[in-house]
Amino acid sequence: MTTLSVVCVCGLVAFGGMLLNAQTPRTDQRLQRVEASVVDVSLGDQDAPLRLNLAQLMAAFDVPGLSVAVVSDFQIVTAKGYGVIAAGSNAPVGTTTLFQAASISKPVTAAGALALVEQGKLSLNENVNDRLTTWKVPENEFTKDQKVTLRRLISHIGGLNVHGFAGYPVDAQLPTLLQILDGEKPANSPPIRVGFVPGSKESYSGGGIVIEQQLMMDATGKAFPELIRELVLEKAGMTESGFDQPLGADRQALAASGTLPDGSPVRGGWYVYPELGPAGLWTTATDLAKFAIEIAQSRNGVSNKVLSKAMTETMLTRWPDGGAQCFHMDAPNPGQFSHNGENEGFEGLLNMNWKTGNGLVMLANSNNGEYLWDFITRAVAREYGWNYKFSGQPKTLLLVARLRGADVVLRQFSALKAAGVPEDQAGEKDLNEIGYAFVARGNYRDAITVFQRNVREYPHSANVYDSLADAYARAGEKTSAIENYEKSLQLNPGSENAKKRLTDLRPTQ
Repeated sequence: MTTLSVVCVCGLVAFGGMLLNAQTPRTDQRLQRVEASVVDVSLGDQDAPLRLNLAQLMAAFDVPGLSVAVVSDFQIVTAKGYGVIAAGSNAPVGTTTLFQAASISKPVTAAGALALVEQGKLSLNENVNDRLTTWKVPENEFTKDQKVTLRRLISHIGGLNVHGFAGYPVDAQLPTLLQILDGEKPANSPPIRVGFVPGSKESYSGGGIVIEQQLMMDATGKAFPELIRELVLEKAGMTESGFDQPLGADRQALAASGTLPDGSPVRGGWYVYPELGPAGLWTTATDLAKFAIEIAQSRNGVSNKVLSKAMTETMLTRWPDGGAQCFHMDAPNPGQFSHNGENEGFEGLLNMNWKTGNGLVMLANSNNGEYLWDFITRAVAREYGWNYKFSGQPKTLLLVARLRGADVVLRQFSALKAAGVPEDQAGEKDLNEIGYAFVARGNYRDAITVFQRNVREYPHSANVYDSLADAYARAGEKTSAIENYEKSLQLNPGSENAKKRLTDLRPTQ
């Protein structure tokens, strides 16, 4: 198990070091300094430095709204909303504005399931089919000797498929939980089934958490939103949160509306996720910070409102290969636990450290929200004096590309390579991401320029030719597109995209 999040968590930090004291400047002044300078990047002698405040950073990535909560010494020291609740709106984001937590729902669900274990209503290690009554995990060759257990569901080692869920437009017919489990229409995901031996390896599975949801309901006879409210939300003081899918009319006025990567709004404001356990939580940054604090203090034996210290210790024990019961645990930063989330139009990140008592929660009404996390985290950690070790880098190259264009970002890329920056910080993946960012904005000339550089840098990669061909095709340059799809296919004869695109582009005989 290497990670337990739907999309890769970049720039994870552990928050430690200096605590607030009587001599510490007021929190609002600290946050104001963070807001004033979240980006300060030198671009060398040829280009002016890139300096942005938080509002400018949000605008650069087409993020309309953001909610932030900062935790220090196990206390929420500041919480604030930024921007607006929807693209084109004038309504500001506040601390009570609701955001979809997406996959951050999973650890909240896990806390509820573990509470039922402590009540004796569930078991961590028994076959879940022994407690499931409404539906059973279909047996197959993979479950002959090893069974699906609650521990394995929570830890994503249950052998289950279905990585994540696409959600449903607000006016779409919604499937029942049983239809989702069996992949029956109107469900838009395949049947949730065991695809390898349970316990043999980690494979992130939102599908497994749906089984966990059904298991909890069968064990108690209660609807999932009511059950989680009793087990977790009320006890942790999460007064604004709920697994409301679809969102009730009285709560819609409090909700932010989602924004797609190209800056356009999600139709209807948001998608509906009947897969409540893995993706259904509506919440605030403040409420998620309360949850994180409760888990951290439970691990310390100070506050055990939801789980006992022993159960929370199990929840936060890092496995040898990096996983845990439901959080990502970062070995270089002892005590840190985290989870991120992505639904249609929404992004979120929860970081907390049970040893230091410091953490940060960020929620955005945009799928570009993830591009803000590392910039904000670095600025907050710097201002509050928190010690940490980063894994990964902020999306500086992508930011430079969006604001300064292809020529400047390629000069910056060259400078980084000359300085010996490793491949995972300035490499093929970065140039590909930058190129497609230009494509998304309809700037095909800059996209082609970036993809051409990627071809020169990585001439043996089939993907770089495929991407360059995509840009040529979008630009209407059919001959160049065909030429590069053919090159991609030579390097990777199994490329279905190249085969399909060549069929579409070549004239019929």
